Amino acid sequence: MKIVPKRRRREGKTNYRMRLEILKSEKPRIVIRKSNKYIFVQEVESKEAQDFILNTVSSKDLINEGFPTKFSGSLKSLPACYLTGLVMAKKMKNKEAVIDIGLYKNKYGGRLYSVVKGLIDGGIKINADEKVFPSKKRLEGEHLKEEIKKEFNKLKEKLIKNE
Repeated sequence: MKIVPKRRRREGKTNYRMRLEILKSEKPRIVIRKSNKYIFVQEVESKEAQDFILNTVSSKDLINEGFPTKFSGSLKSLPACYLTGLVMAKKMKNKEAVIDIGLYKNKYGGRLYSVVKGLIDGGIKINADEKVFPSKKRLEGEHLKEEIKKEFNKLKEKLIKNE
């Protein structure tokens, strides 16, 4: 007799074992998802196996904060992901949370971990090892144009002061 996996697992949307472990922690989840243009970060709380979205931030919100898209054009760059994490941390008001990256590959130094670094720098308590984060030079846009570095630093200071 062949056991058919659940529909969301077949579609590549849900890893039920990982979800169960995250739900057992009884902490709010920070769900990080990527699209072709943006990074989305959500604070999700689960009660009795039902998910409730408390806060949502996307990298598109950085345009309202003053992120220089005219220079880089990318709202998925490492600095943009880092700043998206900072914006989410500002909305969450210093909580403790668990990261949920879903079925994305666990790639050290990537965009997902730059969001996590932004969350931690914003004051959210997350259990993570420092070696998984991108280097400080990459997070601050040292590899990008000079104009972007200046604008990034202005925006970072603005976000940190508002907390």
